[in-house]
Amino acid sequence: MQFVAFERSKQGTGASRRLRITGRAPGIVFGGNTAPATIELDHNALWHALKKEAFHASILDMELNGKVEKVLLRDVQYHPYKPLVLHVDFQRVDDKTRLRKKVPLHFTGAEESPAVKLDKCLVNHVANEIEIECLATALPEFISVDLSQVTKGATVHSGDIKLPKGVKIVTHGRKDITVATVVEPVEEVVAAPVAAPADDKKKAKGKK
Repeated sequence: MQFVAFERSKQGTGASRRLRITGRAPGIVFGGNTAPATIELDHNALWHALKKEAFHASILDMELNGKVEKVLLRDVQYHPYKPLVLHVDFQRVDDKTRLRKKVPLHFTGAEESPAVKLDKCLVNHVANEIEIECLATALPEFISVDLSQVTKGATVHSGDIKLPKGVKIVTHGRKDITVATVVEPVEEVVAAPVAAPADDKKKAKGKK
């Protein structure tokens, strides 16, 4: 994906506030062999781009002053309750940049699995994203999790995921990370109607 950024000359809280009033969003791009640069972007274009999964987990082409650089979205600050981007950070990357990044998990095949198809189980997604480490050029937009073979009572761990070449999962010292569990269906117990006591029946007849 490609987007256009512009140089931002004025900095500070007041300057950023005035910038947002004009429909622009302040940001910064850092990394590589170049000094960090303050930038601004069209807010509406940025807002719509941020709704796309690929904008968060893929290498982007940023055009700045007629030059295109490879960057990665690193952080976004949103207003607490307004549909407004307060600030955005990008990192310059190249073929040698090694990075850690959280990417979405895409679960597939659950409906064809023995757990769902035969045993009417439910698949609970414990994690919707996972942190990986790889070269920037090998960064996947998402990681696929195949659930087509899961059975009743199964638990799917990060070690069960087939990863793209050159990609490894960051576990932060944990042996494995649970990403999905298979939940057995709960049987509904229909309670039998409770018979009214004999004294109550006599009272009801007496009222008639």
